[in-house]
Amino acid sequence: MIEVKNLVKKYGDRVAVDGLTFKLSDGKIHGFLGPNGAGKSTTMNVITGCLSATAGSVTINGIDISKSPAEAKKKIGYLPEIPPLYENMTPYEYLVFVGEAKKVPYEKLYRNVKSVMELTHIEDVGNRLIKNLSKGYRQRVGIAQTMLGNPDVIVLDEPMVGLDPKQIIEVRDLIKKLGQVKTILISSHILSEISEICDDIIIISHGKMIAHDTIANLEGKLNRTQALCISARGSEESVLSALDGVEGLTDCTVTGNRDGIVSLKLEHDSNTEIRDAVFAVLAAAACPILSMDTEALTLEDIFLKLTDVEETEDAEQEPKKKKTFGKEKKSK
Repeated sequence: MIEVKNLVKKYGDRVAVDGLTFKLSDGKIHGFLGPNGAGKSTTMNVITGCLSATAGSVTINGIDISKSPAEAKKKIGYLPEIPPLYENMTPYEYLVFVGEAKKVPYEKLYRNVKSVMELTHIEDVGNRLIKNLSKGYRQRVGIAQTMLGNPDVIVLDEPMVGLDPKQIIEVRDLIKKLGQVKTILISSHILSEISEICDDIIIISHGKMIAHDTIANLEGKLNRTQALCISARGSEESVLSALDGVEGLTDCTVTGNRDGIVSLKLEHDSNTEIRDAVFAVLAAAACPILSMDTEALTLEDIFLKLTDVEETEDAEQEPKKKKTFGKEKKSK
């Protein structure tokens, strides 16, 4: 089990991690999400003993990593975002070297190396130089080294980076299998994969906890809001003015405006049916609807809302315009 209490990490005057507290149960897979610069990698480095905390504590199965680092690190396997590989070694040589560094007993070392190579499907490249391997194979070598020594906790920082779809499925299945017997903390920007394999999710922003909940509960929050995507003929001003009178409409994002056709994403409470009202107000405003599709908001949507991250638009595209409706929303 991983227990983090009031964790703070500062770099000079900059606070990278600001009072994080959470507890992760055994035998589960825990997702760790946040925008770039949120403090994910710093937190993982502190949890694994690669960085010291400015304040607070981290315990691994009851062992304080700041007080007994060597003992705590024996229980952790760690894959940083950039795998620490020696490119002039073969995967087999590298894994033997890492196993020796982890002080895996000699009588178990080579059996352990063979086992992790089979689990990560790298036996066929075991005798090739790492520098000649694809990025996907390098990532799998990095994952293999986390399992040497049979640690109780595995920490994976962006393990899906550089993998093709087939490899992502293989790594996903491997992580699921490991999660049945080990505590796994995994960060990733591939949110569909996180929702597929994780039992719960921690979301941080600016070094602070934003949410820590199960997938089911997050999806429950997700489903309380739905979206209606429409295209209507007319000026942007007349369309938005007409929509201002629709009850239950919360957010309206203009996603396109070309040749007199305005495209919008309308967010509303899932308990409120707005299609008839949208049709009526736009018809009355002489702005005929050309298309209308409903969609439920995704994990990506809730992630952006919780972390207050705005989508980055291509420099050649028109930025999306957003209007907020309803008394409960603050004007932006």
